[in-house]
Formats: sequence, C-alpha cells, structure tokens
Amino acid sequence: MKVLLLKDPKEDSWGQDPYIRELGLYGLEATLIPVLSFEFLSLPSFLEKLSHPEGYGGLIFTSPRAVEAVELCLEKDNRAAVWRKSLKEKWNAKSVYVVGNATASLVNKIGLHTEGENCGNAEKLAEYICSRESPALPLQFPCGTLKREILPKMLKDKGIPMESLTVYQTIPHPGIQGNLNSYYSQQGIPASITFLSPSGLTHSLKHIQELSGDNIDQIKFVAIGPTTAHALAEQGLPVSCTAESPTPQALAAGIRTALQPHGC
Repeated sequence: MKVLLLKDPKEDSWGQDPYIRELGLYGLEATLIPVLSFEFLSLPSFLEKLSHPEGYGGLIFTSPRAVEAVELCLEKDNRAAVWRKSLKEKWNAKSVYVVGNATASLVNKIGLHTEGENCGNAEKLAEYICSRESPALPLQFPCGTLKREILPKMLKDKGIPMESLTVYQTIPHPGIQGNLNSYYSQQGIPASITFLSPSGLTHSLKHIQELSGDNIDQIKFVAIGPTTAHALAEQGLPVSCTAESPTPQALAAGIRTALQPHGC
C-alpha cells in the first residue's frame, strides 16, 4: 500500500530515512516529498549571543532548523574551534531544552546535552521548563517566523525570562507542484497523506486537491501532532489519525491503524 509523507528525506546512520524504514516494517511503501524550504536570518546577531553564554540561563530549541542556524554560525571565522574549546562547555553548564528526539539528536551532534526531548510539543516543553527552577538570566530561544506564541506566553506568565530571536523563515519548496504531479502520474492516489506542519499543509493542499479530484475522499489524512491536526480540521479535512508522538515509530503505527477498516 502506498503512502505519502510531506517532508524532507533525511538519512540516518543506516543510510535510510527512518520514516521510510518504520513504515516499511508494516508493509507500507512510503514516498517523501519536501514541501518547505528555509532561509536563515540574523545569523550575526545569533552568533553574538552564542558567543556570550554568561548572559543567558540556557537555550531552547523547538526545531531542527534552529540547530542548523547554530551550525551555520559556527562555520564563520573559525568559530567552530572556539565552540569546541570553551563555548560548548559553558553552554553545557546551563539547561538546553528541546522538543522531540530528532531535534535533540542534532543538538547532541554539536556537543550539547539536552533535556525535555520527550515533550512532544512546545506546550509540553513550556510546562516542563516551568516545573524547573526559574533561571535569573533569560533563556535564549532561536526560532522561525512561524513560531507559535504558546511557549513564550507560558514562560512569561510564570515569570521566566526569555529572549527570542528569529533565525529562519519558512518558504514553499520550489518543487512542490512538479514533485506532486510526478508522484500522482506514476503512483496514483496514495492511501494516506501525512502532513508534518501547518505551513506544509498551507503550501501543498491546493495541489493535492486538484490532483486527487473526486478521489480525495479515499485518502486518509494523518497529522504528526495536535497543531497540524487542528490546521487540517480548519481546512475541513477529516483527520484519520494524529501520531501519539512526533516520532517515526508512533507515526508508522498511527498510519497502519488508520488504514485498517476500523480506523484510528
């Protein structure tokens, strides 16, 4: 059975995207189509902040792109050596909060220890941060232009200081329409389509509706989490399943259940 996921392919240490592998274990043939691209912003300002850990109580990462922004900063002016020599250790003396295991693994790769990765979304992470001892210094929160305000608001309401800096913006992937056209012409109507973000839904839904036509009712629509599920519902689409957590294992199990006769 063919299923479609609207995300970037990313190889793991086994040389395969973990979503393709997990879905394959259930006998599902997954295709990944990227629907979003990213442009990085304010990197000099971000580098300045990263260079002064003494001014912050810790870091918050809620997306892989924010970690990529760190990597881009470290590529400049031999900053990677300074990071390894002293900055990394100074940041590790503080709390580094993350949402999800995928983001956590990227943060670990730049040498930082993480906490909160089992929180499946920003709201749960905010609750976790609020349960910890409040830092005297602000937490640094590199984020994207489409960040939701729930985490900053919850921290502010609890009196936890935080500084956010927009380090990337989300734009439509230039190949969305061509890739979807190619998929539909070669593979036909997928049994399910999984959306991994509200912005991914925004940039792809019109093309999917046009290509699916009257057959759109055959498709099981799946969301990676509650925020995306809400965005689907707002578009009037039935949500067949929402993954219990934003992991390949949970998503694969959810899609398999959704495709069974009794649904998710």
